Amino acid sequence: MAGKKKFYVVWKGKNPGVYESWEACKQQITGVKGAQYMSFSSMEKATLAYNSSYEAYKGKKKKDTGLSAKDLLKIGEPTMHSISVDAASSGNPGIMEYQGVDTKTKKRLFKQGPFPEGTNNIGEFLAIVHGLAYLKERKSDRIIYTDSRTAMSWVRKKQCNTKLQPNAKNEALFNLIRRAVTWLKENSYNTPVVKWETAAWGEIPADFGRK
Repeated sequence: MAGKKKFYVVWKGKNPGVYESWEACKQQITGVKGAQYMSFSSMEKATLAYNSSYEAYKGKKKKDTGLSAKDLLKIGEPTMHSISVDAASSGNPGIMEYQGVDTKTKKRLFKQGPFPEGTNNIGEFLAIVHGLAYLKERKSDRIIYTDSRTAMSWVRKKQCNTKLQPNAKNEALFNLIRRAVTWLKENSYNTPVVKWETAAWGEIPADFGRK
């Protein structure tokens, strides 16, 4: 959810300790040969790890230990010259809405819904297409972040592979789906659609905070 964050332990760096952001962590390990650091899901776990040792956590694939130093370096940081999109659904199907925000400021750029009956995957798909159309209309070279691999696949295939069946309750939503599919088939675009690395960066800025 929007309030979740990562905590970073620096065992070997300029100033070893526990840091509350990737930016702060990066400052401590940049230029340090053999820097030792790792991300954790809570301050408590990070503090416990800091009081232990890097060797005790290195290579372990526990859910709570987060990413390894090698993973973090490989992933890097998100680009702020971007927009982020996300959807929220209360049930599957359930009441659904989606939005797009400026990644850096979290300022909302567009929002649709709530729709009385939809799924999260549909919302994620529509959010990406809406983002593509939004950026193309403004001749923007920003990229789009999404945390849904399913929606990315649907966009690439130019089809919404939902199992939800059309009915009177979701008629407006399916009209929007048809418009989105038509837009994909009739428009070209150069906008990269990139996977948001939640494990490294926390929840996507467009998250509705309902998980």
